[in-house]
Amino acid sequence: MVDCLFCKIVNKKDDSDLVYQDEKVIVFKDINPQAPVHLLLVSKEHFENILDLEENQFDIIGHIHQVAVKMAKKFNLDEDGFRLVNNTKQKAGQTVFHIHFHLLGGREMQWPPG
Repeated sequence: MVDCLFCKIVNKKDDSDLVYQDEKVIVFKDINPQAPVHLLLVSKEHFENILDLEENQFDIIGHIHQVAVKMAKKFNLDEDGFRLVNNTKQKAGQTVFHIHFHLLGGREMQWPPG
């Protein structure tokens, strides 16, 4: 997608504070952090949201969760806990329409979130 911010970051056409990448996922720090640790885990392949995944494409979700565990350990969130969030569509808070998850930690989380 030409105008997709996350596609630009994946393709190195826009800057990010990169912390991890592999063949399927890129992870970088959120530019507007809502917690001491706020990472974005982004599929390198463009899908608008999880509703765009075909039945045979859901392995990306499992992979993102595996990477989230690695990042939780890397950023020392595994002992106190963390939140992993996926917003789907505008009313749920999705602002960049490219599938991604937020990994938040380093502070106490409130419930309900909003």
